[in-house]
Amino acid sequence: MTESSVSSQLIIIVDTNPVWWGQADTGESGQNQMSLAQCLECLMVFSNSHLMMSHRNKLAVIAAHTDKSIFLYPKKDQGGTSAINISEEADQGDGKYELFGLVNNQIKNQARELVINGGSSLLYPDTVLAGALAMALCYIHRSEKEVGPGEQLSSRVLIIKGSEDNPEQYMNLMNAVFTAQKQNIVVDACVLDNDSGLLQQACDITGGIYLKIPQVSGLLQYLLWIFLPDPTERHKLTLPPKAQVDYRAACFCHRNLIDIGYQSSIPSFVA
Repeated sequence: MTESSVSSQLIIIVDTNPVWWGQADTGESGQNQMSLAQCLECLMVFSNSHLMMSHRNKLAVIAAHTDKSIFLYPKKDQGGTSAINISEEADQGDGKYELFGLVNNQIKNQARELVINGGSSLLYPDTVLAGALAMALCYIHRSEKEVGPGEQLSSRVLIIKGSEDNPEQYMNLMNAVFTAQKQNIVVDACVLDNDSGLLQQACDITGGIYLKIPQVSGLLQYLLWIFLPDPTERHKLTLPPKAQVDYRAACFCHRNLIDIGYQSSIPSFVA
């Protein structure tokens, strides 16, 4: 298999939780101020850079919200994942590559629709991360079935997260992580605020990179420096050392993270 026949597919999961972004925008989270719009701008530049690396590269962007996950790109009505049609939605006459204009417009329009019309009356401080990762794995599985003969698709997932972990999602998230490991899918994590023990485990299990960026204002620089190179090329680069992984698990009864757990040999026994 030659390098020219290998396509790199990047699935980006971005945290769009309005509770955390509202705190980040006002500086209440302890980090440098940054709005969701600024984060999406960095994400679009990063996405364009990935597509620019090779004409075979593919892209998908998923928004993980408080109560659901949706695709920001591509849209549902685009059908398959193989070919991307350049439509009239792309910017014309400004010297920009039409595909970049199409990607940016769809991400902005879908994100605007999610913020305006997709919000629930109940706002939760956590994000449906397990559901977004499951959607990404299903999308990758469908993409692999559409690959033509003589071609190979290398897929990876990048999670950009700011909100806090929800231990109740531990089992569902770990099931998705072990599925990604079995399918040789690398999961990377770029954390904007508090450290995420769940994502530390996900990155360590799948061989990805976990990074809590020290300054949110430098998000684009960290994305291009660390997460743009394909996993097969990372051994040639000087990247940050691996962080110590918090391998605490969540109990079945209350979904709280625990240091030491005891398992009964009797399934019906409750301690």
